Amino acid sequence: MRDFQFPGRSPVISANGMCATSNPLAAKVAVELLERGGNAVDAAIAAAVILGISEPQSTGIGGDCFALVSTPGEPVRALNGSGRAPAGLDVAALRAEGETIALGSTGAVTLPGAIDGFITLSEAMGKLGLDASLEPAIRYAEDGIPAGARTAFDWANNEATLRGDARTFYLNDGQPLKIGEKFRAPMQADVLRRIIKEGRAGFYEGEVAEDMVASLRALGGAHTLADFAAVKSDWTEPVSGSYRGMDLIEHPPNGQGATAILLAKILAQFDIASLDPTGVERTHLQVEAAKLAYDARDRFVADPDHVSRLEHMISDETAKALAALIDPKRALPDPGHAAEAVHRDTVLITVIDKNRMAVSLIYSIFHAFGAGLASARFGINFQNRGAGFTLERGHPNEAAGGKRPMHTIIPALFARNGSVMGCFGVMGGQYQPSGHAQITSNLVDFGMDPQEALDAPRSFPEFGKLQMERGYSHATRAALTDMGHDVVTPLAPLGGGQLILIDEATGALVGGSDPRKDGCALGY
Repeated sequence: MRDFQFPGRSPVISANGMCATSNPLAAKVAVELLERGGNAVDAAIAAAVILGISEPQSTGIGGDCFALVSTPGEPVRALNGSGRAPAGLDVAALRAEGETIALGSTGAVTLPGAIDGFITLSEAMGKLGLDASLEPAIRYAEDGIPAGARTAFDWANNEATLRGDARTFYLNDGQPLKIGEKFRAPMQADVLRRIIKEGRAGFYEGEVAEDMVASLRALGGAHTLADFAAVKSDWTEPVSGSYRGMDLIEHPPNGQGATAILLAKILAQFDIASLDPTGVERTHLQVEAAKLAYDARDRFVADPDHVSRLEHMISDETAKALAALIDPKRALPDPGHAAEAVHRDTVLITVIDKNRMAVSLIYSIFHAFGAGLASARFGINFQNRGAGFTLERGHPNEAAGGKRPMHTIIPALFARNGSVMGCFGVMGGQYQPSGHAQITSNLVDFGMDPQEALDAPRSFPEFGKLQMERGYSHATRAALTDMGHDVVTPLAPLGGGQLILIDEATGALVGGSDPRKDGCALGY
């Protein structure tokens, strides 16, 4: 329990339903749908689409989604709403251009899977219908949503990414939006109306698809109308692993959720609970475990049709063997990784309804403003998820037409004794598995409530540097430097999480929302 004499935020408590996400308006709309009799799926979709208007640098209808859905008494369902590379992707040309796929190139633009994902989720598990979930976003796309503080910070820092038509749609007279300035997207409202009227054909066929294809091909893309018409989400089986009695349920590949499970299992080999939560020993162990888990990720995680030995990756034996490589007094050399571009722009929506259906839904265009490109007529911002491919020949994640790239975005659930007891996620590109493991440890090892678990300072090894937020003491940073870590302070905070738990004693919902973002948890 936090000391109320210090700045901070209490967790949100409610009896019926709750949403935690990165914009208060999105959380409010989700709760309103719950109060109208909608379920967690209806509310999560509504919040997600609004976040594309409130945080267009983070997500949008040109992106992808993944979801985990738990209904009491039924198996957890996982939906893969990620798009594929166009069938005609010219990998030889990409290799001729460089060792990696350029972030702002049409070669990095994969097909947008999120809309099909939302439609599939709504039809299979929603209650009120897709129109109820999309109507609030239509209204706000036309009226506009004021930019929040973190959103304006990201807008200013990433304005240079926007090129061509994207500068018309996502800037205000050529300038990034400032705090309080409204972002409007009336053409996206038109797209959403077409989806309500025509279903997936309103987006993946007809004028909207023609606009996206013509825009991409004018920029040199290989995308075709047949590629868009073929987009299809898939129901899959989640993967899971235990951490000291808490089951961590993750999305399977092509997402990197298995990395979080392996990382948690490596940490389970140490007595983390006996350590200072922000001290040298705990931070060192978590960082070293992350290096090893991410190295495993880069060997195994790819398009599900190309993944092998996943069970080996997340086995207890693998975790024990990797844990034995950690020197408690010295930093390991960075193992390096084959997966290419990583970044920190994504949104996460967590919802639990009065019947305790729980949804963790994550929705992204990858880098800030994706590829920095938009369609000419409707202003649909294209994701650059294809930059997650490698060009290494023979690698499971090697780029190819019609293939899904390795994805960084991962929703997650908590369970104990076979019952789901919460939904959560930590945005932040490559950081996400590390964030999942740290949140899990914060809850289990240190008894933190959801808000405390999210508030705690974060660290992460990336590109040979140990990024440590300013919340760590100078003494901890100095000691880690002496152990061989190259300590730096990141320019932006590490990730942004959302978390709702079902209190096992009272049945109440207890939620938290990351202070690194603009949002909150709301309940009724």
